[in-house]
Amino acid sequence: MNSLVFLEPNKIDAVPFTTSDVIAEFANVKHHAVQQMISKHEVSLKSFGRVAFEMRARPHRTGASVEKIYHLNEPQATLLITFLKNTEQVVRFKTELVRQFYLMRAELQKRQIAKIDRKPIRRELTDTIQNDPDHGKWDFKLYTDLAYKTVTGKNAAQIRKERGAGKRDTASDYMTAEELTAITRLEYQIATLKELGMDYQQIKMLLLNRQVVGNIA
Repeated sequence: MNSLVFLEPNKIDAVPFTTSDVIAEFANVKHHAVQQMISKHEVSLKSFGRVAFEMRARPHRTGASVEKIYHLNEPQATLLITFLKNTEQVVRFKTELVRQFYLMRAELQKRQIAKIDRKPIRRELTDTIQNDPDHGKWDFKLYTDLAYKTVTGKNAAQIRKERGAGKRDTASDYMTAEELTAITRLEYQIATLKELGMDYQQIKMLLLNRQVVGNIA
């Protein structure tokens, strides 16, 4: 089954949601009927947060038109689908929706844990750079981008642009748990190599040759 749960932006603190048109499509009911159901139970849905929506353009034979697409968080969606008649298709949809919400929530929890695990390593890398008498103003950015590029193939600015982040956003907030874990391991190794007296170019060469970290990408 297609993706039923979304994260926009795909950020560590974003709230997973599904949409009214997704519910209509995969439960095999009219979108207008789902919209009416949301309107009817809006007070109950609001007890789980603001009922968000977007106005989305849709093609029409007589010209462009727009329709309201509701965004429902997990408890809102869970409540709404209890009002659907349990046909075989609806049961399959409900099962998959619950599964995808669970997987998305689990991924976000893993990201939070990976971010916490990374903090002391970042501190160690910062201290190592600052303790180098020859360190430059941009060294921390250089080593951070080196770690990011080794894992993702892109530096922080490129990651922000690719993943829809603002210029001042933290690039790592838009990374997966797997990426964060790999970067944490890599930053620990960079700090160790610097303590051994290696400079940026030497460390970069080692990483490019995969002599330190193996195949992370």
